[in-house]
Amino acid sequence: MDTPMTYKGYFAKIEYSEKDECLIGRVSNIQHPVTFHADSAKEIRQAFEKAVDAYLDDCARRKEAPEKPSESRRVVRVSPALHSVLALVAGRENKSVNTWLAEVVNRKRNKKD
Repeated sequence: MDTPMTYKGYFAKIEYSEKDECLIGRVSNIQHPVTFHADSAKEIRQAFEKAVDAYLDDCARRKEAPEKPSESRRVVRVSPALHSVLALVAGRENKSVNTWLAEVVNRKRNKKD
């Protein structure tokens, strides 16, 4: 079963970077970019928790409400061929498919406002 790493309601998406030879993570259920990295599975959990705590502390210092994590993961189903294209395009910008899609949708939505 594919169960996400969670902390204080935030989900982590973890990927391996061949180039950097480390694990790279991103909080996946908010729009704000919160990223972290580590060399091992044990360290990535600690880095994730530290990144979430730093994000929350930073919001408190700026007297801004932190973005509330969505309650569940959202899934968009596309064909394997389209997913491959999305992954290539997003990868060129060093982004995950989810991050890239969210940015494209937000840009489109903002143009209509």
